[in-house]
Order: sequence, then structure tokens, then C-alpha cells
Amino acid sequence: MQRIDEARAAGARLRPACDIIGISIKTYQRWRAPSNREDGRITARQSPSHKLSEAERQQLLAIANAPGYADLPPSKIVPKLADQGVYLASESTFYRVLKAEKQLAHRQKSKPGGGTKKPEPLTATGPNQVYSWDITYLPTVVKGLFLYLYLVMDIYSRKIVGWQVYQDESSALAADLMADICRRENIAKNQVTLHSDNGSPMKGATMLSTLQTLGVIPSFSRPSVSNDNPYSESLFRTLKYRPEYPSKPFKNILDARAWITGFVDWYNNEHLHSAIKFVTPAQRHRGEDVQILKQRHEVYVAAKTNTPTRWSGETRNWKPIAEVNLNPVKSKQKQKEAA
Repeated sequence: MQRIDEARAAGARLRPACDIIGISIKTYQRWRAPSNREDGRITARQSPSHKLSEAERQQLLAIANAPGYADLPPSKIVPKLADQGVYLASESTFYRVLKAEKQLAHRQKSKPGGGTKKPEPLTATGPNQVYSWDITYLPTVVKGLFLYLYLVMDIYSRKIVGWQVYQDESSALAADLMADICRRENIAKNQVTLHSDNGSPMKGATMLSTLQTLGVIPSFSRPSVSNDNPYSESLFRTLKYRPEYPSKPFKNILDARAWITGFVDWYNNEHLHSAIKFVTPAQRHRGEDVQILKQRHEVYVAAKTNTPTRWSGETRNWKPIAEVNLNPVKSKQKQKEAA
């Protein structure tokens, strides 16, 4: 108040002076009242007039932990007491008291459900380091009957390294496909991490045994969390939203395999993928993207040299993508772990 009075005496207006101090004009006016000689916000101590007494609080806790009530939430305790003609407190008060006593988390004898951790982050700095795979449905002319497309891709190059269409979802079929991919790509033990969701073909005994034999490291998404496997989900969307994707269901498995063959050839060898600087997945998988992007950079530099007035800054960035991350740690989580 003294500082505001000094400022006003020097010619300042009341509102800017109060804003600088950090109080409102109403607060300043209230403080000037003869009855207010200290900051009431600091000394205020409010207690509800209808607050439970300590005896009532202990009675509530005793009943909440008594046989027949110990495993029930307050939403069931209160009605059961009311049926017996007893009212101790409202349901919200039961919740508040039990929460303060740390008795609200899990009141049943059953083991509390464990939280699901996000998969470990994976980073690929070259081809054949991290694979992602999943299964999607392909409709048939028989309503309710589907074919199953198994698709494995390299997240670094985005190349489809293996696929097959089957009539069933099977751990054994998935294992055969993975063994074939490892032979064709000359995968050494402990070279590749294979990420997938939590479906039975992915976690079946035959599949896990085959991966162990091949030396492929398995990685799994959290249950019912599609975001943990984004590369496969994105690939399936690309597949099913192609203009050439059949508008009618597949007649049989041979038709489905024929169409997928054409799609994979287009995707690997013709599709200029935006996430890898518009080279094809096959070019990046073979390491040809470095020279291609270098040549593009030279073209842009030459164009800028010829007509510099058309360029307001640097040329387009044609540097190759150095690494690709799957389920990376977010910045907030990094800060939390560092703390």
C-alpha cells in the first residue's frame, strides 16, 4: 500500500500501479479499510461447519473396513447401510475419507491389474534392423469369410520384405513367412528386431520358437493400442485406399495373391515415399537413395546459381533420413526420466 501511495503521489494512476504490484483495485481499497491491517488471504483458515468430527471419521473407517464392507466401494457401502437404517455420511464423503487414508486404490482380494508399459523405443539406422508386421483382413464374395494378408516391412527403407495371403490366421504360417524372409535377406542372428501387435499369431508358441531359432528379437505393442505399430497400420491404409484396390470382394485366394503381387511391386519399385525423401523403398533398401538425393541437391544448387533472385534462402533439403524411430520417447518423458 505504501508503494502504491508513493507511485500515485508521483503521478501514477491507481490501476497500473496495482497491476505492477499484482493486486486488484478492489483488494487495495479493502486493505485501506481501518479494520484490515494484514493480508487476510494469508491468515484465512476455513473449516466447514458440517465437517465430520474425529469420532464420526473413525466410525466411518471402522465400518468401511468391517467384514462385509472391506471389499466394497463406497458406492455400494452407502446403499447397504441405508437398507439397515444407518446413515453415516454421503458417498462422496466416504470416497474422500478413504482416499485420504489410502484405502481407495484396490479394496478387493483379487490382484490389482498391472499397468501396461509402452514398448521399448527402437531405432533403425540401416536396412534389415527393425521390421514391423501385422495381418489385415481381405473380404471375399462369401459374406463373413475373409482372407488374411500377412505383411512384413522394413521401417528404415519402408520396403515390403515379405508377404503372403492365407485362408487362416496361424502362428505356424507366420513363422514360415519369417523364416523365408530371413533366408532371402541373409539375416544374421540378433540382427533384426521384429515388432508386432499382441495377436495370437504374433505371440503363438510356434512363432516365438521360430524367432528364437532364427535369432530374431521380438517386440510387441501394448494390448489394444494400434499407435504402437504405426508403420504397418499406415501401410495397410495405403494398400486399401489405392485407386486400383478392388471395389468388389476377392473371388478366391488366387485373385487376392495376384492383386497383392502387383501392389507390392508398385510399392517397392515405383512408389516415391514421402517419408524417405521421395525415393522408392527398394532404392533406399539397396542404399541407392544417397546418390539419388545427392544428385537432386546438385540440380537445385545449379538452379540457384543460374537464377539466384528466385531463391530467398537455402535450397530444398535433400539429405537422406539418417534414422527411423519406432515408439520414440517423447520429450516430456525424457525430461521426467532425466529428473
